[in-house]
Amino acid sequence: MFADHAKIFIKSGKGGDGHVSFRRELYVPCGGPDGGDGGNGGDIIFEVDEGLNTLTDFRQIHRYIAKNGEPGGKKRCHGASADNLVIKVPEGTVIKDFETGKVIADMSGENRRETILKGGKGGWGNMHFATPTMQAPKYAQPGKDGQELWVQLELKVIADVGLVGFPNVGKSTLLSRVSNARPKIANYHFTTLDPHLGVVDLGEGAGFVMADIPGLIEGASQGVGLGHDFLRHIERTKVLVHVVDAASTEGRDPVEDIRTINQELGAYDAELLKRPQVIAANKTDVIYADGDDPVERIRQEFEADGIRVYPISAVSGKGVKELLYGVYHLLQTLDQTLVVFEKEFDVSLLNAGSNLPYTVEQNEEGEFVVEGPRIEKMLGYTNLDSEKGFLFFQNFLKTSGILEDLEKAGIQEGDTVRMYGLAFDYYK
Repeated sequence: MFADHAKIFIKSGKGGDGHVSFRRELYVPCGGPDGGDGGNGGDIIFEVDEGLNTLTDFRQIHRYIAKNGEPGGKKRCHGASADNLVIKVPEGTVIKDFETGKVIADMSGENRRETILKGGKGGWGNMHFATPTMQAPKYAQPGKDGQELWVQLELKVIADVGLVGFPNVGKSTLLSRVSNARPKIANYHFTTLDPHLGVVDLGEGAGFVMADIPGLIEGASQGVGLGHDFLRHIERTKVLVHVVDAASTEGRDPVEDIRTINQELGAYDAELLKRPQVIAANKTDVIYADGDDPVERIRQEFEADGIRVYPISAVSGKGVKELLYGVYHLLQTLDQTLVVFEKEFDVSLLNAGSNLPYTVEQNEEGEFVVEGPRIEKMLGYTNLDSEKGFLFFQNFLKTSGILEDLEKAGIQEGDTVRMYGLAFDYYK
């Protein structure tokens, strides 16, 4: 069974408690505290496994909990840190916070391994708390708790080209003809249930990856049928190929089919309509000479909008080569960077409350300078030039208490806030 989404619970390990003990040896009076530190709890790490292509395993196991660190021992013995729990996922898996739907990590491109939840730090033993006035401390630091979270895993296929269209228009037949993919093909009146990937090899290093996106139906953007399951696989594609039954062998109108599919794409995500599109007018081998030419009708409807129409027969292969080279040359004009979803959810803020270490000071120029290690780290991985990245940055300032502290420091609208070389004007 193919599975492309799953909900799971993840929890990192608790740090081991520090130990309380005192050195007791013959001829060593008043040996002093010698309680060791606890070990760190295990992290939760996600890692791409090239051998996986579904999320089926996560339908069987829903909870992933790392082990706790060992407590410290006497004679300054340090407790063992727990092993990290590595969760293997297929490439293209997007990890989201289940409650908010915000992206935590996208396991695609160069991101092959990422620590999602850090284990709790081990507590200090009582040997750390001896002072000139307290030489026999009878307490140690407990280990810090781990982090826990419900996450949604979504597998979004990684393909350059997505084949879209209603069921039974020939998408699977086309993919099987032009690539190494072997989807099940039959005269189904419902739809293929699994997305299939195929590598199109045009020779001399030219080619691309094509995906047969399962047949969409009207209302898919509202989740009708398996609409959302299918539509998520289109989000990474650079070019969309509408495959339509130009011969109307089942009484469907190919022009209306294209309009309906585009309506569903726009309702799901308006950005999808900005992707370049071409039309594969399929089943031309069963178009008969009498009456109007349906391919010419499709051209008149869509080529004025810059959408190229290619008449093909996926069964006989007629016109397929022209379609493939047309798509390949279109791809060469586009940005080749893989579509990777930006981080929107900062897991490091879990259980942190407003206790983030930072300072708010006003310099001689009247600017409000905010500094702190987590702020510097956050700015390092956040793309402030994008809308999502800037909203993520604003939410960080609010949830961490920085905005509240700026107001307490007397900031006014129009004042400048400076963070590690970046300057912002403050407005409510």
